[in-house]
Amino acid sequence: MISGLRDSMRRSDHTAGLGRLDMKPFREVARSATLALSVGLAGCGSWESVPDATPGARQAFSAPQKAETMSPAEVIRAFQEETVTDYRVGDGDQIHIDVVGRAELSGPQVVGPDGYVTLPVVGNISVRNLTREQAAHAISRALSKYYRDPFTTVRVLQYASNRVTVLGRVEHPGPVPFDTPPTLLEILSKAGVFPLIRPEQVLTSCAVIRRDRILWVDIGKLLGGDLQLNVQLHRNDVVYIPDASDRQVFVLGAVNKPGAIRLTSRMSFVDALGQAGGPTPDAHQGEIHLIRPQKGVNLQIALSDIMRPDPSLSLALEHGDIIYVPMNTASKIGFILQRANPFMQAWMLRQIGTM
Repeated sequence: MISGLRDSMRRSDHTAGLGRLDMKPFREVARSATLALSVGLAGCGSWESVPDATPGARQAFSAPQKAETMSPAEVIRAFQEETVTDYRVGDGDQIHIDVVGRAELSGPQVVGPDGYVTLPVVGNISVRNLTREQAAHAISRALSKYYRDPFTTVRVLQYASNRVTVLGRVEHPGPVPFDTPPTLLEILSKAGVFPLIRPEQVLTSCAVIRRDRILWVDIGKLLGGDLQLNVQLHRNDVVYIPDASDRQVFVLGAVNKPGAIRLTSRMSFVDALGQAGGPTPDAHQGEIHLIRPQKGVNLQIALSDIMRPDPSLSLALEHGDIIYVPMNTASKIGFILQRANPFMQAWMLRQIGTM
């Protein structure tokens, strides 16, 4: 091909006689090469197609404040300061009623699901959410209609209504009974959070739900020794442990280990790219795409910009995000030549050789 090009150049110089170079052979070479590459592209089924970046996409990936995901200090203090002074009888509790001088009225009773106990003569008496003293007074008041000056005491034999419900990724979900108010760590250990049921499971946070309030606790800080987060739980509290392994981001393209990566609460763009093995030598590091399909945004960024110590460049990842690293131009051409079949390669060389 080079010798043919030289012959064309000599013929052009001889004809013109002015020493000027005829550009026609070069144009023919360019057109033929372009045609060959275009055909090569058309015959390559695995060629990449990178969408354009979305204007103003950086705002969609801005990092949220930690207070948006974990409860602030004042909420933690409110949970800690709320204490239970007197136990209140609940459904399912086994109590012992003692009416002095009235053996026929005394004995054990189980509080029904409606909050009532049943005694001879007087019938049903509501004791739900009453302290022991209040329950004894209610029973004495009901008996006073039929007996003179009854004196009653109530003891709790079994605290069946003292329970905390644990939900989420634990080995033993469901109600956890207790005699004395437990702490958050005690309930987590009883529910089988440590060890985890799957080796890849990552605990990042848990929620304590108490009536109409919710407390989000950072599990990492709790296990790191922040005992302020080890709140004391109350009856009917709900502890929820979300499944962190169901949250993933996807790193695709010119990286060493493409695929799905488990998303943790503190994972950054660089963390995800590093877990994928980083860009390959063929990668175009100046045009990396961070795509959020659920919001329809595509952010084009350069790896060199992210590596600068600039807090304004911090990018927060969400479940379902896609990081795509395209190949550079030289690698694209090499990719075409490698994937072209022998017949296509022969056709391309023949087209170039006939110029």
